[in-house]
Amino acid sequence: MSNRRNFIKKAGILSAFLALNPWKAEELISEKSKKIKKPVVLSTWRFGLQANEEAWKVLSKGGRALDAVEKGVRFVEDDPNERSVGYGGRPDRDGKVTLDACIMDEKANVGSVACLENIKNPISVARAVMEKTPHVMLVGNGALQFAISQGFKKENILTPESEKEWKEWLKTSEYKPVVNIENHDTIGMIAIDEKGNLSGACTTSGMAFKMHGRVGDSPIIGAGLFVDNEVGAATATGHGEEVIRTCGSYLVVELMRQGKTPQQACEEAVKRIYKNFVNQNRNVKDTQIGFIALNKYGETGAFCLQKGFNYAVHTQDGNILIDAKNLI
Repeated sequence: MSNRRNFIKKAGILSAFLALNPWKAEELISEKSKKIKKPVVLSTWRFGLQANEEAWKVLSKGGRALDAVEKGVRFVEDDPNERSVGYGGRPDRDGKVTLDACIMDEKANVGSVACLENIKNPISVARAVMEKTPHVMLVGNGALQFAISQGFKKENILTPESEKEWKEWLKTSEYKPVVNIENHDTIGMIAIDEKGNLSGACTTSGMAFKMHGRVGDSPIIGAGLFVDNEVGAATATGHGEEVIRTCGSYLVVELMRQGKTPQQACEEAVKRIYKNFVNQNRNVKDTQIGFIALNKYGETGAFCLQKGFNYAVHTQDGNILIDAKNLI
């Protein structure tokens, strides 16, 4: 009898609350009825198609999103023909290939490396930082020493093609990255697995012919990548300095927390970056920024500053390349 009374009392309180808050009632009903699409993996640029296929080998077998994103971006790092990531990446103005990467799992564990030389797979070094050190980020020679201590092979990652381009660049030494030419781009990958857990990875060789020591947004948690397992994940590509100014990927995730869809969140983040250009009276025409996002329900979104950014999405329905909508 007392159990019945308690049930009636709780039901009455809930009914009164929902009567006073009809919008909350609608939200609760909608959240409960929403079906989660999983697994899902998405990544930046055309090379994301192949990267997604590698990640899907993990996700399709019920594997962890963290393992999937590491495997996916490693595939691009290993390819010497992809000239903005890992082995074969274009060098800085001193002829040195310096790599940046970060990784983040569903428990907010993070690892990052920046300005790492002579190691082909910075994403795996970043994961080792996450799992085997008390730190979040290692940089430069310290990151290299750590990588070697963990069994990573030290090797020359400047390919003849990249070296030739650098020597040609030295004739004028004009630093002017070209929008949507992948000499300054990143592979960012985010995924949700069968258990509904999110993870992300981001890796790059950075802008071609940058100043030695320059670090962009890619290895910075909250800028190039952010994951919140209660809400969603986001990653960025393009001119890293602009993403850093807005803590771009964190911003996208927080906008999703406030109720925006992944698409709406990406659009708002790009608009804020554009507003900075307007307020600072800077020319935006030589700049590209792109965001991709994934929420807890497996819904995706993407948006960019200028036309030309594309991204790959892999679900149970297949793996497709999509041209992102743009602001200007």
